[in-house]
Amino acid sequence: MWKSSLRYRFPVTSARWQRLAGKRWQIGQCAVAAGLAYWIAHDLLGHPKPFFGPIAAVVALGTSYGQRLRRVGEITVGVALGVFLGDLLTSYVGTGPWQIGLIVALAMTAALLLDTSQLLVTQAAVQSIVVSVLVAPASYAFYRWTDAVVGGLVALVAATVVPQAPLRRPREQAASVLRRIVELLRAAADSIDDGDVDRAVSVLEEARRTEPLLRELEGAAAEGLSVLASSPFRIRHRPGVRRMAELVEPLDHALRNTRVLVRRVAVAAYRREQFPRGYAVLVRELAGAAELVALELDAGRTPEQARDVLLAVGHDSALVERGHGLSAEVVLAQVRSITADLLAVSGLDPFTATDQIPPLA
Repeated sequence: MWKSSLRYRFPVTSARWQRLAGKRWQIGQCAVAAGLAYWIAHDLLGHPKPFFGPIAAVVALGTSYGQRLRRVGEITVGVALGVFLGDLLTSYVGTGPWQIGLIVALAMTAALLLDTSQLLVTQAAVQSIVVSVLVAPASYAFYRWTDAVVGGLVALVAATVVPQAPLRRPREQAASVLRRIVELLRAAADSIDDGDVDRAVSVLEEARRTEPLLRELEGAAAEGLSVLASSPFRIRHRPGVRRMAELVEPLDHALRNTRVLVRRVAVAAYRREQFPRGYAVLVRELAGAAELVALELDAGRTPEQARDVLLAVGHDSALVERGHGLSAEVVLAQVRSITADLLAVSGLDPFTATDQIPPLA
């Protein structure tokens, strides 16, 4: 329908550095675990070339917290099983094309009998191939299996040591979503005031690019819950992280309703439809309430302090002068819906939040 003169360019370099910054702990953890596994196998156990120890530690830890303890266990068992069977069978049948096929088949069969995990089965097969091809001297027989176990155990211990940053991230990401809602609402209020089509369309384009924010919020909440499952040292953070995870749904609704509101304002600007004067004031009030919710989240608090302000917005929405066009009705309905969504973010049950908003006069 419209073509805006504004074009969005994603800062690729900045995004790469942010991605690196978000994974720096996991990178450091893998590096330390690899070095520690090597030191234990080489210096304490006296193994001359303990390359399976660092490999098992790094592969098991990976760079994400999701299902981390389970993944570490599966990979440790898979690597140890593959190395053990590879060493055992190579010592009897040697190495070659048919021997490799036999060893892989037996390793995968044994892994499947233990567990149906694809990760475990694949690691058993891969490590059995490595062991069979890289034939070790007789004096080094089964050392590699011990190295793999050492690497897995180091990874298991390392997986329980996690930073607090992933526990803060859901709250920080929720506040980011709210700040974007605030920006969109204030820009929409300006368009309601002056009917500027170009700005209204540009704001609509910005609103359509907010979907990644929700995905990041969902990812942050899942990561926080995974950290809690991985580390016994973060149990005291469990209630707070779970509360933040529960905000994903109402924030999702609030952002989607904001997009609907922004779209309708753009349609009204394009069609030169007029809004009652109180609508821009009401949308700005809602933006101010959303900003207060964001500030409370940034401070690490459940945004109960914003509840009275949100209730005042809901009360004003019931008394505002009504428009005669569809756009005015849609915008008013979305203001009331967003208010209910933010009341749910403040801790109210969604149905209770809806009931707190008076019916339209």
